[in-house]
Amino acid sequence: MLTLALIGLVGGLITGVSPCVLPMLPIVFFATGPNDADATPDRRRALVIIAGLITGFSLFALLGTTLLSAVGLPDDFLRWAGVVILALVGVGMLVPSIGHLIERPFYRLPKVTGQRSGPFVLGLGLGTLYVPCAGPVLAAITVAGASGQIGAGTIVLTLTFALGAALPLLIFAAAGANIRARIAAYRSRAHGFRVVGGIVLIALAVALSLNVTAVIQRAVPNYTKGLEDRLSSSDTVQGALTPFATAENKLLSRCRPGADALGDCGPAPRLRGTGQWFNTPGGRPLTLSGLHGRVVLLDFFAYSCINCQRDQPYLQKWSRTYRDTGLTVLGVHSPEFSFERDAGNLAASLKREETTYPVVQDNDLATWTAYRNRYWPAKYLIDRTGVVRAIKFGEGDYAQTESLIRGLLSEDGERTLPAPVSAHDLKLTAKRTPELYLADNRPGYVGEPRYIKSRSTNYAFPAGRQPLDTYGLAGRWTPTRDGLAAGSGARLRLHFRAKDVFHVLGGTGTVTVSRVGHPDRVVRVSGPPNLHRLVNGRHAVDETMTLTYSAGVEVYTFTFG
Repeated sequence: MLTLALIGLVGGLITGVSPCVLPMLPIVFFATGPNDADATPDRRRALVIIAGLITGFSLFALLGTTLLSAVGLPDDFLRWAGVVILALVGVGMLVPSIGHLIERPFYRLPKVTGQRSGPFVLGLGLGTLYVPCAGPVLAAITVAGASGQIGAGTIVLTLTFALGAALPLLIFAAAGANIRARIAAYRSRAHGFRVVGGIVLIALAVALSLNVTAVIQRAVPNYTKGLEDRLSSSDTVQGALTPFATAENKLLSRCRPGADALGDCGPAPRLRGTGQWFNTPGGRPLTLSGLHGRVVLLDFFAYSCINCQRDQPYLQKWSRTYRDTGLTVLGVHSPEFSFERDAGNLAASLKREETTYPVVQDNDLATWTAYRNRYWPAKYLIDRTGVVRAIKFGEGDYAQTESLIRGLLSEDGERTLPAPVSAHDLKLTAKRTPELYLADNRPGYVGEPRYIKSRSTNYAFPAGRQPLDTYGLAGRWTPTRDGLAAGSGARLRLHFRAKDVFHVLGGTGTVTVSRVGHPDRVVRVSGPPNLHRLVNGRHAVDETMTLTYSAGVEVYTFTFG
């Protein structure tokens, strides 16, 4: 339970400083002002609003769908209720008498930290509008709420996530209240500040209702992506939040998400529990078995997820570019929140984003669960025979994903492909090969069999052209905790793009470096692991070289310059 609490808190803190929090900042800043024109700003008001936000978001995320279904209200009722509350608070700031009238129904409720309950109700409304960036923590909460499997662990995870996400907002709100309390000009012009605040809140309510804020969020780079990736790649987080394996999906764990080479992740689970279809002839459903013979990119998304919205242009480009050469992009809309379950809302979003590839509703998260998914967005690349060959969680790395798509489309060697469409991303991400770790089946290894620690095994180079930024093994190797130990006939084939290549080696023996157009070079190894330069070039090259190791040499990593 403590582990879940810490995961929730850290995940919430990262979300609380991400671009997704931007629409909330002006709300908490202006809404924490005084109720009366001549009153001094009360710092406790910020605490009450944030407490309401935590409560509203937690109830919304866990019980929103269940409560709305029980009373027969539409799926987007809570979101529109939040927009109305925000607009009413803005009106109340413009006209104090209306503000008192709005708060009057809550006067008999218990006071919180000495405050009337109006600010708390505002916080509840904000909780229904707060749509944080997607991630594994939010995915676990959503799945539990949608499936009705809400236990003590899920409640702890939800509350700590909401608390972590709200803490930066609380700091910002308290700072705003503190500034207003100290500035004499504010006290003399309180009414003017309240009018400005009211206008801002009403404008934000309109912007939220029209999804204008999403345009701003998409334009801001995801500066917390590194933190999000580090959290989601943690073995502790994955073990605590990943859905249980079944006989149908247990092989998916054989592929490491984000690997830059194709693998074999087992047969693709079938689509199940699907609802309305979009962008198919007559709205008729598709099946993976019916798509055999085509490469399928299965994309799990939620339309209000900013990360997913940033992905959209690339999915559209790939669909248009490769549709005639055998690719089908298939969107699986697995909602984060109850308002995303509404087919009309989804249809409006697809029209707004000009989405033309097929999309299916996964309101019960049945297909999501079948794939053991835990991210928005998430991509599963399926080959022509129905086998999952690659998995990618989160946004970014578009050139790498397109390279994998092209690899699948050209596996039969009979197709001429159009030029890549993610070239601008390629320039940013593929200037040189990233560091490769030769342990634990890390991304970059291609071939069979997979590593089995401490077991001496014969390996063989993969057939065909080896992808960029990968290595293959031949001969006898023994995987160790941190690398590999060479046995008889041990060789390694490396396809890299770089000017310089460095190799961490240990043990005792020799390594023969073989490159096309260059004489073989022998590197002598002795003693504890140390860095050895294999290539010292004047400019970057795209090249494949073969290394031959004498028995007893230990290999750890490649780095590139």
